Amino acid sequence: MNRAIYRARKRTNLVLLTISGLAVLFGLFWLAWILGTLFYEGGHALARATLYYQMTPPPGADGGLANAIVGSALLVTVGTLLGTPIGILAGTYLAEFGKRNWLANATRFLNDVLLAAPSIVIGLFIYAIYVAQVRHFSGWAGALALALIVIPVVVRTTDDMLKLVPNSLREATAALGCPAWKMIVFVTCRAARTGIITGILLAVARISGETAPLLFTSLNNQFWSVNMNAPMSNLPTVIFQFAMSPYQDWQRLAWGGAALITLTVLTLNIVARSLFRRTH
Repeated sequence: MNRAIYRARKRTNLVLLTISGLAVLFGLFWLAWILGTLFYEGGHALARATLYYQMTPPPGADGGLANAIVGSALLVTVGTLLGTPIGILAGTYLAEFGKRNWLANATRFLNDVLLAAPSIVIGLFIYAIYVAQVRHFSGWAGALALALIVIPVVVRTTDDMLKLVPNSLREATAALGCPAWKMIVFVTCRAARTGIITGILLAVARISGETAPLLFTSLNNQFWSVNMNAPMSNLPTVIFQFAMSPYQDWQRLAWGGAALITLTVLTLNIVARSLFRRTH
């Protein structure tokens, strides 16, 4: 009787392991196909030095993506700097002070709604409250739109990571007479540092390829410009414009830009995980 039950369980375990393995291979196959196509099509453009120091060209001319690369770097950096502190502070409040608070519950619900909101809605919101008022597109508008995308990701990650910190650490700190703010800054936030940084990197990865909100805010600029109060070139918009064009040289640059964004996000994740890897 026991042997029959054991054999039945072993067969069930084998079947489920096989199905799970096939599902993993199925997902990895499409991921490898996408990445392979991306680097196959964009590898030639990445290998060319002109991609990094020449401006976006007119049709039929040689050029690069220097202005779009710098513009994207500025927009992502400013958007991250604007959204990250707000997200960390809000997530800390939810985890440390809002455990049984109606305001915290409402904030979590609205944060989840904002987290799932289409990015084009955020772009239209910034267009209505900022671009339409100042009557011109600008890098600041694009950075604000990206910051609104960063905030819910960082809030959710910070809230979840701080909840994973054992309460025994908080109790031990309180028993030593440590103020609450010191306990949060020097104990719980340090314990959850790796998870919070991972959440920030996830937010950076998400906004690095956002096109829809930038179409309504920073728009695009064919020329070199670091003026945040004027339309600013950026990689997602340039990729969208060049990929939809009938010109092969523009399409090659679009593949190169997409591969560059992917490599940048991958490098950021690898470096961050290497720097903040825990050793036991």
